[in-house]
Amino acid sequence: MTEFSSIASFHKALYAGSTSCTEQVRAYLDRIAQLKHLNAFLEVYEEEALEKARELDERIKNGQPAGALAGVVVGIKDVICYKGHHVGAASRILEGFTSIYSATAVERLLAADAIIIGNLNCDEFAMGSTNENSAYGPTLNALDNTRVPGGSSGGSAVAVQADLCLVSLGSDTGGSVRQPADFCGIIGLKPTYGRISRHGLLAYASSFDQIGIFGKEIADVAAVLQVIAGPDEFDSTAAQREVPDYQQHLSHNKSYRFAYLRDAQYHEGLDAEMKDGYIDLFESLVAAGHTVTGKGFDYLDYVVPAYYVLTTAEASSNLSRYDGVRFGHRTNEKNLELVDFYKKNRSEGFGIEVKRRILLGTFVLSAGYYDAYYTKAQQVRRIVTDKLNEILDEFDAILMPTVPSTAFKLGEKTEDPIAMYLADIYTVLANLAGVPAISVPLGRHSNGMPYGVQIITKKFDEAALLQIAHQLMATDRASIV
Repeated sequence: MTEFSSIASFHKALYAGSTSCTEQVRAYLDRIAQLKHLNAFLEVYEEEALEKARELDERIKNGQPAGALAGVVVGIKDVICYKGHHVGAASRILEGFTSIYSATAVERLLAADAIIIGNLNCDEFAMGSTNENSAYGPTLNALDNTRVPGGSSGGSAVAVQADLCLVSLGSDTGGSVRQPADFCGIIGLKPTYGRISRHGLLAYASSFDQIGIFGKEIADVAAVLQVIAGPDEFDSTAAQREVPDYQQHLSHNKSYRFAYLRDAQYHEGLDAEMKDGYIDLFESLVAAGHTVTGKGFDYLDYVVPAYYVLTTAEASSNLSRYDGVRFGHRTNEKNLELVDFYKKNRSEGFGIEVKRRILLGTFVLSAGYYDAYYTKAQQVRRIVTDKLNEILDEFDAILMPTVPSTAFKLGEKTEDPIAMYLADIYTVLANLAGVPAISVPLGRHSNGMPYGVQIITKKFDEAALLQIAHQLMATDRASIV
């Protein structure tokens, strides 16, 4: 384990001269090598990271200014572009592809003097909840190597969980940051849709995708969000809103009005021990002076079907660009007709889960089924969003489980994709509505694995979201893993 557990403690030592960026990078590189079996990293930028660290050390030694994230070691999910580096969405279809530009989030990290140490394993094209769909093998949960770390950003979660970097970036389309954060016992933030530019994020479902952040401290997550959030001329969906100072009010304690969704809390799929843990949390919050009120939400069983209809439809469109002609995998078979050439490239390049979702999406967009499925799912999305916003207008935040169970065993659900999809029941809600949500550690199950609680606030109210999460973690630190 590296010596510093937060950006603040590292920077204090760095500017006092008791450590250096180079020392920290070497410590992380050593640990990455020691824990290579976790398969969190697909590629490590060893020489580049060390060169950046030495350059920063020289600047700091000479009294020159350094950025807000000076020397902070970051890993990025293999769906986020970094100029001159391979980006492949953990898929054979993009084997050997080198990005010709950097994502806006990456450019902002670099401008703040963060050190990017490598790219991280994930489910292929961010499609999955276990990190078992990667073409390069599964990532293992560092707490129990027989269990999944969650997905699709499993490598990003494990990298922070196992102290292979200080913070990391993932992407969240239906829970792909919050669910692995829960399984790994760390923090995972999905900001409001549009808060962070999607420029340079390989698309899965464009109206759902959002870059998210993993960390062990709320202050670290806030610091990274501060740097990478904001408008972007390269992304028309990026919000034209000023970015508030997320770190300024973290330690301000106040009483909140919380709602919990009765349909989520008492859902038959929720683990009984976790259910009791959430009830204990609600009672402790009331004892601390907050109000906690149960609210009905009749649409919970509709959110997963609506989500998978809409996201697979968007995936069918977005992934049509991977044809083997312009870039990526190309079959070795010769003398094929054009259509057969496309089929062969895509059949060889895509994994089974990606193929399944492309087929589902193509089906729901087809002429005979468009209104029955796609149009109906859009209507459900509007109803769900309106109901959620109605609750958030009345309360400061919604508290609910992140996932129905703790991390399950490798291979446990690979043969039943429907059961896997239903495990997203609590996380897809925030993506359907485009609101910010965070998963923070809450406790440990009797099976030894951690579980967390999910907090949801109004659109673009990440300041309150982080404040609440910070206060909750500070007051409940004793039970947190």
